[in-house]
Amino acid sequence: MGKVSEQNETLREVLGAYGLDGDAVQLEPITVGHINSSYAVSAPDQSGGLKRYVLQGISPVAFPRPEELMANFSGITGHLRKKILLQGGDPARESLGLEKTRAGQDFYRDGTGRLWRMTPFVEGSVCLNEATPERFEEAGRAFGRFQWLLSDFPAETLYETIPDFHQTETRLNRFKEALAADVRGRAAGVEEERDFILAREADCSVALNAYREGRLPLRVTHNDTKLNNVLFDEKSGRGLCIIDLDTTMPGLSLYDFGDAIRYGANHCREDEKDLSKVNLDLDLFECYTRGFLEGTRGALTEEERNFLPWGAKLMTLECGIRFLTDYLEGDVYFRISYPEQNLDRCRTQFKLVRDMEAHHQTMQAIVRKYSR
Repeated sequence: MGKVSEQNETLREVLGAYGLDGDAVQLEPITVGHINSSYAVSAPDQSGGLKRYVLQGISPVAFPRPEELMANFSGITGHLRKKILLQGGDPARESLGLEKTRAGQDFYRDGTGRLWRMTPFVEGSVCLNEATPERFEEAGRAFGRFQWLLSDFPAETLYETIPDFHQTETRLNRFKEALAADVRGRAAGVEEERDFILAREADCSVALNAYREGRLPLRVTHNDTKLNNVLFDEKSGRGLCIIDLDTTMPGLSLYDFGDAIRYGANHCREDEKDLSKVNLDLDLFECYTRGFLEGTRGALTEEERNFLPWGAKLMTLECGIRFLTDYLEGDVYFRISYPEQNLDRCRTQFKLVRDMEAHHQTMQAIVRKYSR
């Protein structure tokens, strides 16, 4: 860690707003994550020891209305901490919290207009990036518990921090617009992928129609259910706490389940060129399903549980559509390291979709097995 004097005046300003003396604070950039500016902070406490925090500057590009994001964050974490306390848990370790500024606010806006927040560091926790079946199951249990703890939170009161994020119909329409505009002259090389999407156009409305018909309830959804968004207890390996709540907003439970399966129930890189290596791992699917449904403690309706395999397919299809749309638009959203990377990413997603379609009945049977 380095002294704040080695950083910049904005950080000194922000730390001062939290009552921390910049000369006494140690600061280290956190490089995991690509959206917000994050720092590990160590500051002396009243007992003469050190207290650790995480300081984050919210990205104004990704989140142009940060006050709404913070309203969501404050409401969700407050609800979680109350529920965890009622269950005899430890809110300080099982939920994120917010440090107040000297003015008693949940966040601080610096001289440039950027919004900052500070959360206590969850001691004895570790963030993991490599999944084993045991870790994947435990992540499922943690995200399922997240659903259970927030099952009585009024999801409709949350702001959409990224509007239409999982509106698959909107993603489909954006793809059609990009295909028609063909600003980079790439449409002639994606006929197979185009036909794959158009053959599944009706699928893009399946979950949304079920919601409109009242068959699926609105839930609080995290929307980024990767392994490294779970803090694990470094001794027991238990999933402790869900982090990175900036995309938490109203949605459908199948979004969180489906995106975790898309991301974690296979062994290939997201841009794998050899599609023979891209396969749905049903053992990993079962591990995650077992943990997730155990964690929800029956909070999901029967219809929601029935839709979980659909969630895996839809989130994977949607992600593939987004990759192909960005490829057609000139790679303006997803970072690339070579020209065809978004096309390769799209193809891996569509290969997973085919696998999910081929194993849909098996996936349903696994869900039923752990729904009893």
